[in-house]
Amino acid sequence: MWLKPDEILLKNAFKLWVTEKDNEYFVLQRRRGYGEGGGGLTGLLVGTLDTVLDSTSKVAPYRILHHTPDSQVYWSIACGVTKEEIVQHWDWLQQNIMRTLSVFDSSEDITSFVQGKIRGLIAEEGKTSLVLEDDPEKFREALLRFEKWFELPPEEKLVTYYSCSYWKGKVPCQGWLYLSTNFLCFYSYLLGAEVKLVISWDEIWRLEKTSNVILTESIHVLAHGDDHYFSMLLHLNETFVIMEQLADYSIKRLFDKEAFQREPALSDPLQITKRGLEAHAKSEQFRTFFRLPREENLLEVHESFLWVPFSHFNTLGKICLSENYLCFASQDGSQCHVIIPMREVVNVEKPDTSSRALTVCVRGKRALRFSEVRDYQRLANAIRSRCGISASPQHSASSEAIRGECQSLINHFEDNPEDVTLMVGQKDSSKAVSTEALMTVFHPQDVENLDPKMLKEKMKEQSWNIHFSEYGRGTSMFFTKKTRDLIVRGVPEALRGELWMLFSGAVNDMATHPGYYTELVERSLGTSTLATDEIERDLHRSLPEHPAFQSDTGISALRRVLTAYAYRNPKIGYCQAMNILTSVLLLYAKEEEAFWLLVAVCERMLPDYFNRRIIGALVDQAVFEDLIRENLPQLVEHMTDLSFFSSVSLSWFLTLFISVLPIESAVNVVDCFFYDGIKAILQLGLAVLDYNMEALISCHDDAEAVTILNKFFDSVTNKDSPLPPTVQQAPLGNNDKASHFSVDISELIREAYEKYGNIRSEEVERSRKRNKLYVIQTLEDTTKQNVIRVVSQEVRFSASHLDELYNLFKRQHFLSCYWTMQSPALLHHDPSLAYLEQYQLGFQQFSVLFSLLEPWAFCTTKSTLSLWVFRLIDENQDGLVNFKEFSCALDILYSGSFTNKLKFLFKLHLPPAFTGSPLHLKDQRIQNFIPVTEDSSHLNRMTAFNLPEDGVIRKSPERGRGKVDLQAYLKQWQNEILKKEETIKDLPRIDQTQFIQFSKTLYNIFHGDPEEESLYRAVAHVTSLLLRMEEVGRRLQEPSSPPAKPAGNTAAEESSTEEASTTPENSDTSSSHNSQDAGPNLSETEWSFSFEQVLASLLNEPVIVSFFERPVDIQAKLGHAKVAQLKLKANK
Repeated sequence: MWLKPDEILLKNAFKLWVTEKDNEYFVLQRRRGYGEGGGGLTGLLVGTLDTVLDSTSKVAPYRILHHTPDSQVYWSIACGVTKEEIVQHWDWLQQNIMRTLSVFDSSEDITSFVQGKIRGLIAEEGKTSLVLEDDPEKFREALLRFEKWFELPPEEKLVTYYSCSYWKGKVPCQGWLYLSTNFLCFYSYLLGAEVKLVISWDEIWRLEKTSNVILTESIHVLAHGDDHYFSMLLHLNETFVIMEQLADYSIKRLFDKEAFQREPALSDPLQITKRGLEAHAKSEQFRTFFRLPREENLLEVHESFLWVPFSHFNTLGKICLSENYLCFASQDGSQCHVIIPMREVVNVEKPDTSSRALTVCVRGKRALRFSEVRDYQRLANAIRSRCGISASPQHSASSEAIRGECQSLINHFEDNPEDVTLMVGQKDSSKAVSTEALMTVFHPQDVENLDPKMLKEKMKEQSWNIHFSEYGRGTSMFFTKKTRDLIVRGVPEALRGELWMLFSGAVNDMATHPGYYTELVERSLGTSTLATDEIERDLHRSLPEHPAFQSDTGISALRRVLTAYAYRNPKIGYCQAMNILTSVLLLYAKEEEAFWLLVAVCERMLPDYFNRRIIGALVDQAVFEDLIRENLPQLVEHMTDLSFFSSVSLSWFLTLFISVLPIESAVNVVDCFFYDGIKAILQLGLAVLDYNMEALISCHDDAEAVTILNKFFDSVTNKDSPLPPTVQQAPLGNNDKASHFSVDISELIREAYEKYGNIRSEEVERSRKRNKLYVIQTLEDTTKQNVIRVVSQEVRFSASHLDELYNLFKRQHFLSCYWTMQSPALLHHDPSLAYLEQYQLGFQQFSVLFSLLEPWAFCTTKSTLSLWVFRLIDENQDGLVNFKEFSCALDILYSGSFTNKLKFLFKLHLPPAFTGSPLHLKDQRIQNFIPVTEDSSHLNRMTAFNLPEDGVIRKSPERGRGKVDLQAYLKQWQNEILKKEETIKDLPRIDQTQFIQFSKTLYNIFHGDPEEESLYRAVAHVTSLLLRMEEVGRRLQEPSSPPAKPAGNTAAEESSTEEASTTPENSDTSSSHNSQDAGPNLSETEWSFSFEQVLASLLNEPVIVSFFERPVDIQAKLGHAKVAQLKLKANK
């Protein structure tokens, strides 16, 4: 293939290449060690160099170089894996280029022409293949190496690759780091010593940049308890960011089961690219900074100056454009940013072409002027198209008309404010929905009251009104340092709801979803789910001391908001602490506004907080611990175990300090949270610990430290609060002790900003990503330990064997998710299930893993026996097998007694495992069985409320909107408790067809054993004996009846004997033939056997008993499965 021309200096170079053809301008060369005369020491040395050096020859053994007679510089222009491929390129050069070169006078012109021609050829090829990669030809070479060295499934998508050193002990190995969708891979080959590393992203515990004495800067990866260091990267920061993005993508897709339908670049794991990951990361950062809905993606970025009217100067920054928003953020330290929804834009003007400026007019007589925009024309057109504004061809002529039209529109809206609501698309709320904030209902402000607190409140309002007049009010307001200063001082009661909506971005959600909340309320009210039951239980525990929640008005509003949200987001449903937060939101915001504020908090500002595992809160606690180490070293020296602060601070994060502070003080914290996000909570947490530093250092145990912090929170007051004593929350501690000192919340918040305001949001987000890996893996490890603890009580595997088996089971689960977003394991995953059922296998995945682990190699991945085993151990018939079911089945096969092993094989040939004769099974294709079972399993899971093995009632997201029959739960629980152990007498008899298949299964098990012949003869003897016993028994039961026809008996006996002597090689063909011939006669006799008869007969054959009692090396099986698991997927 053609390569981007790359300069190569060959003078005095080591002769690694052999020239095959050459002419005046081109040379065709072959790599030493390839083709004729390859191998030996030369091949070994060249192989090492091919791995270490960054040359185009790493895979391709042929290349073409361009040179001119008077130059020592050569340019590589083509490479090839085969001689035929490179010869085609050589012939093309001879026919199309050589004649043209004679017209040039200088060698520089010749080289320039050749390089331009080659680049043109590459550009043409790039139009159809690898268009998303920066350097298609080099990427193709890397892809060939990646596939050759690691033998991963062909679906695995290579994202990017880097040259680096991997530290194996104290020795660096120079090689190549390959980053793919699901794996981190490294390869090195130095003088015959090969180093190969494959780590899946879902196995990584730590991913961080580190430095020490030996390694100036490196990337540290912790996986499976092993530390891996990668250094000497040319672009270390870029490499680390890509690794971080891939790890985060893997976590969201595999652990959080998040889909990416709105982001085409990430929706298909087979099409992930470096560019797509970078775009996703930028969009995520863009949404987080400007608090925009999750649907928004960053489309364009333009550098420009924005005229700031209140400061009378231009501030440098970046314009960020998404589908529905135009945003600007300064870069000169002024901390100024503005968000303009496209729905608010009424016109885009171009005052002067020479100034490269454009003016955006928005509702409310406001205009923003952007200057020095490089591509201002395209930006103006993009804004117009998204706002539905048509660009006038004669702008100068129609400018006044547009201005007049805009002014008349503005005047109309000022005179008719109710039309603004209609313009945005708001619908009238249902009469059932409250349209007033509860604080205005239960504590209306007394205008005539002129006490000092109310006067101060009025002064605050006046300060904000002045701010609004200068910086704007509403969605297109300027956010500056002054805005934060006003927030820190405290927000007036009357403006709190409006500002919360604005700072959180909830105002945009509400404006773009008119009538959505009302519709949700109508749909959700009256439904009965586990979430609604929990909501009802917690309604009267939400701020019970506040008058608003001592009446039906407040309780009903709280019920509607929480129920509507549980209906909107069944994945979260309802979580404790949501009631406390929503109560405070309802005090200051209207009911619909409170709902959208809750959406903003749960889905954007505090991601993963309100779910079963509260991962988000645990991650932020880990971030908090890191900040304590950085900012409070004295405390760290005294309390080396910082996990205490994690347990104490959990409620701080989950309820934004509302549960520990009096309500009049807590709302000031919520003010800061809506403006600065989690950074405000982290800052305040540090300030609280700093304030109590001396007391905490002197305490002797955790209980004393908890008491100190509780007393401190009781002493926090809000001296400026205008709320009456009936509304204010009394301190929880002893009033006498608390009265000795008090701390004003405004002073505490101001101190937090002064001391710890330098913490940047970007650093917090980076720390979140770094700690999320560790938190999730810790939770996964806890889940594994719980599963092993439960399962170990029922199996004889050792703890270490169960640990390895669990890892294999979990990996098999993920193998079904790596290369698709539609796997049954992803679609049916239920994070609220008990830990035993967190990871389950469908039939396809089960058959692969079972074939690797079962002791006798009688099941292949697509055999009917695998299907029967799957049906047998799938106790609840949901088409999925959990770890307990899987390990119990293996335990019987490995460690069970002869009776239990035989019982398992016997049940394998009874319904529901065995459902028909071998003849019918040929029509019942396994391929047809699998999709039906796996696709319909979620229907069974939604309708049948199966109780987990550990007795925990499951809360399924899919069932979040359905009615719950609690009696069905209790009945199933009772049946589970009263369930008796099955005895051999409880087993049904096995009929003719089932027994024939049972005999064939025994043959399959014995096939390949050293005593195969003896085992075959033993089975034939047992079969013949059982048939004779059955014949005698039948004659004794029917003494008066005439003897059966000898021909019929003979046919039956011969048929079974023939089945018994059939070898596995011809068992399929013979079974079909014999079933057809002997079927009518056998069906007439209606013979069958009990398990006791089969057991007694087989016990008389010592060779069979010794075979089943022979121990199997489980460790060897587990080791083989670990190596073969991924390769088996690759070779499928």
